[in-house]
Amino acid sequence: MIVIEHKGIVICELPVEGGLLGTDLTGPDLIGETYTADPDIIVVPVSRLAPGFLDLSTRLAGEVFQKMEQYGRRLVIEGDIAAAITGSKALHDFVHETNRRGHHLFVPDREGLLARLA
Repeated sequence: MIVIEHKGIVICELPVEGGLLGTDLTGPDLIGETYTADPDIIVVPVSRLAPGFLDLSTRLAGEVFQKMEQYGRRLVIEGDIAAAITGSKALHDFVHETNRRGHHLFVPDREGLLARLA
């Protein structure tokens, strides 16, 4: 796990390999895993998303985002999800609205995240 501070915001980046968010890890598990860093933002690589996480009909994404909101943490999904967005209007709209609102984010890479926080 990498912990960085950017403009007073503590960001915890999970490693590329590990339990999958939505099956192995729930929202509270994710918060517990990063507890000692006390992050404002938790970054999860796309490789750590459970199969079906980006399929909104499974409700996995919604449940995780809701828990993060309840615990006052921001969730950032980092990586290329272009193919999933192209294949689903619902996901496209969800990502667009999430990024527009700006509390939680979908970003292509760390640079994209830091640019959004500027």
